[in-house]
Amino acid sequence: MSATPVYGLSDWGTSRFRLWLVDADGKVLAERRSDDGLDASRTKGFAQTLEGHLADLGAPADMPVIVCGMAGSRQGWVEANYVAVPADLSAILSGCVKIEGVRRDVRIIPGLSQSGLSPNVMRGEETQLLGAMLDRNLSSGIIAMPGTHSKWVELEEGRATSFSTYLTGELYALLASQSILRHSIQDAAVMASADHPQFTDALELMLSGKQMLGELFGIRAAMLLDNLPPEGAASRLSGLLIGAELAGAKARHDGKVTLVASGAMAALYGKALSVANIQYDVVDADEAVRKGLFVAASGIWPNHQGRSA
Repeated sequence: MSATPVYGLSDWGTSRFRLWLVDADGKVLAERRSDDGLDASRTKGFAQTLEGHLADLGAPADMPVIVCGMAGSRQGWVEANYVAVPADLSAILSGCVKIEGVRRDVRIIPGLSQSGLSPNVMRGEETQLLGAMLDRNLSSGIIAMPGTHSKWVELEEGRATSFSTYLTGELYALLASQSILRHSIQDAAVMASADHPQFTDALELMLSGKQMLGELFGIRAAMLLDNLPPEGAASRLSGLLIGAELAGAKARHDGKVTLVASGAMAALYGKALSVANIQYDVVDADEAVRKGLFVAASGIWPNHQGRSA
């Protein structure tokens, strides 16, 4: 590396691990992506996993690391208790938990919780949320963060006031790989396309008020009767699930949406929002989580930049 990294930023999910080394301006100097998520790290050891990746990147021994995601769950490295909404994002950052018993200064960002008639929790997305707010200078509005468990958050004057979760990505993976629909989708689960007519048709069905459970088996029937190819089956399943999510979200949230997504996910949800006639703009998900982690690190270790830069 041509510059000395100041902070390590880690998004530590259930199945995936991401680590970035950044300079004093938040510029990425090096990164690692692996399958060392929560499940794998519980076996290997969280400290060993993190230090192994840091060593591979040549990170300084005194460089602090800020972490968000499932490493802070009850089954993770150390539990970082939730901050209840309504909450200012600064309250989340002030609740960071320090890992004891390790030489390096490592902190974990807590998630958000919602009690009452619609209990809900999130971990990792709160950091994406902070990054998106900073990227667009947002204080009020609707933030959609699609993924395994898609989150929709209401912001009011810089505070997260409420949020909802849709198991869209998890249901897609389960149905595509373990249900009867696996025979229709085969190896094309990653080939769901926002440009496929089956995706648009399925979206329109869901947005028109049709019930998803009554439409899923049609994917199997269309393969048997009409030779629906695997990529068409995958696109239709994606359209049904994302369409059901948007139909539910429209009933709860009203207004322009800031979509925090990257790659294929941004294309699928962007098309879905357009079909639903919902105004939106896009913030790159990777950039959002990095920006949120960097702001958190800068707030915790404001003087570290001067020592290491």
